[in-house]
Amino acid sequence: MLAAAIEELSARDYADISVESIAARAGVHKTTVYRRWGSKVEIIKQALIGAAGAHIRVPDTGSVDGDLLLLARAVQVVLSPQQGAAITTALIVGGLASTELAEVMRQFWEVRLEAISAIVDRAVSRGELPAGTDPVALMRTLAAPLYYQLLVARVPVTEADADLAAAATLAAAKAGVFVAR
Repeated sequence: MLAAAIEELSARDYADISVESIAARAGVHKTTVYRRWGSKVEIIKQALIGAAGAHIRVPDTGSVDGDLLLLARAVQVVLSPQQGAAITTALIVGGLASTELAEVMRQFWEVRLEAISAIVDRAVSRGELPAGTDPVALMRTLAAPLYYQLLVARVPVTEADADLAAAATLAAAKAGVFVAR
């Protein structure tokens, strides 16, 4: 069912998705979806939360340099396939039009950012980043250029783009740019 919800997100606009379309894609009756999840928002939320953990693993290379490089490359990989790009675009556009989807996206990113804060915590404890480095600001800076490539420039996100985003974010983080003041 959750895979069917993700497939629906990759195939159509959020506004065009319904419990019925998810159920049809999964080959079950719509009452099965309603009984388990209750609404379109809930099944999509659960699918996204599962996708957050499944698609981007938090690396632990022993250095913040390696961790940020692998993290940026993982984001690039998710944004690169046709399905990943389509899902991301549908969610961003849908979130602008739907307060329900905007809340789902907020929760999705909350889970992802919480997991990624481990990179910053380890780097601070090893003395690689200044104490007080804000993991959310760091992640926003890392991901923003990659999402820009996909959503604004409308060009494929490459590994070189990911490497550049990681290098720029790392330089800013080491300089203390992300320390909460």
